[in-house]
Amino acid sequence: MTERKITLPLHRIAHGRSGDKGNRLNVSVIAYHREAWPVLLAEVTEERVRALFAHRGASKVRRYALPCLAALNFVIDDVLEGGVNSGLGLDSHGKASAFRLLGLPIEMPEALARRIAVERAFD
Repeated sequence: MTERKITLPLHRIAHGRSGDKGNRLNVSVIAYHREAWPVLLAEVTEERVRALFAHRGASKVRRYALPCLAALNFVIDDVLEGGVNSGLGLDSHGKASAFRLLGLPIEMPEALARRIAVERAFD
């Protein structure tokens, strides 16, 4: 029997932080519970992050795994319209970009979601 999976937004199992340097965006995703680490690894890939930021011109995404922290760090190139001094976007700093990534739909085993008390996932 296959384990039942559910789809929920990434923010139900992780929080994030973002920053910038020139035209490069840095976004970290940190699991609330260590048990969610394998889900982060499987679901939050370089390919999915690049697709999520494609509309902003992302040319390259590098993912760095930080297993001791149950976290991932993404470095996304060419996504800030040239950076704070040349971009016309409201968030040319990239400070709010973690929220876009945290809205990414992910799949995870329903039993795991219940075990780590992702209570809002079932609203």
